Amino acid sequence: MTTALKIDFVSDVSCPWCAVGLGALEQALDAVQGDISADLHFQPFELNPQMGPEGQDITEHLTQKYGSTAAQQVQIRDTIRQRGAEVGFAFNPDGRGRIWNTFDAHRLLHWAALEGAPGQQAALKKALLAACHTRSEAMADPAVLLACTEQAGLDGSRARAVLAGGEFAQAVREREAFYTSQGIHSVPAVIINDRHLISGGQPAAVFEQALRQIAAGA
Repeated sequence: MTTALKIDFVSDVSCPWCAVGLGALEQALDAVQGDISADLHFQPFELNPQMGPEGQDITEHLTQKYGSTAAQQVQIRDTIRQRGAEVGFAFNPDGRGRIWNTFDAHRLLHWAALEGAPGQQAALKKALLAACHTRSEAMADPAVLLACTEQAGLDGSRARAVLAGGEFAQAVREREAFYTSQGIHSVPAVIINDRHLISGGQPAAVFEQALRQIAAGA
């Protein structure tokens, strides 16, 4: 008998640990296939909601926000790159680039969940993560976002209309506020069946163990 679990993956496109965490979660779901099925939803969280459209140099941004040095950032990037390789996600080896505002990306993800076919929201999420972290593209650029929607098999003309207007802005803000009110202040945050929280870009084995324990008690 297969146990169905609802999984809300709260994350930001600009978060490298979210790419690692998603890859590990997918590996865990592959490992429990046949025993556990997942209804996976991607929920919005902005690490930098006040970021302007021009973005900011990533080294400068991390130094201002966290007080980390350039040398510390290189070490952290090496760790993230190794963890990414373990789950099949490739980070840009250059490691440089800019941090961008991701609100429009979240609006598109919300739209994909409502109007896309099953699996298209996940495909869009992965396309956005690759654009941001593998190719270091400008995540505030409508052309980049449109290319990701088309890569995910979504309607390009409908995506253009969403980006050109303010559709889903209020809904995304409400979802962000909800998760913040629930105590989510860092991502990725994986919430299972609306009650069990797994924080951070955990290894696949940790996700698998948690999934099996939760399913056993469901």
